[in-house]
Amino acid sequence: MAKKIIVQNTKFNLKKVLIFWLPIVIWTIVIFLFSARPTVSTSEIIWQDFIVKKTAHVIEYAILAMLLYRALINSNVPKKEAGIYSIILAILYGASDEFHQFFTPGREPRVRDLFFDALGSILSIYLITKYLVKAPQKIKELAKKFQLI
Repeated sequence: MAKKIIVQNTKFNLKKVLIFWLPIVIWTIVIFLFSARPTVSTSEIIWQDFIVKKTAHVIEYAILAMLLYRALINSNVPKKEAGIYSIILAILYGASDEFHQFFTPGREPRVRDLFFDALGSILSIYLITKYLVKAPQKIKELAKKFQLI
């Protein structure tokens, strides 16, 4: 018995690609450019330098995961899967960035940095999926404007 194959007509939408996926490309380039520079001290006090740099990792990858989540949900990926994929993709990019630092003079790859990248990614998606729906109306309106919900 022959099986019927249904092919859904998917139309390439350049505007949608530019609005949702181009920001990801731009943000990954920004991360790459920062990690391609030799490291500089942000403070003469070691623990302050550590806090500034690791906070930057958390924020960079929280933004990346949020951009990935936004692109995925607006590409019809279910929200739960979009959250999981966003975290995985952000962590994979973080791993590739740490590998890239192996070849950058004055830098070295660190598992600890990948941990902070993952923390930022997970925190971002957790806050979006668990608390954005409970947020005050003005924050929800802002999230809708940026097409996060």
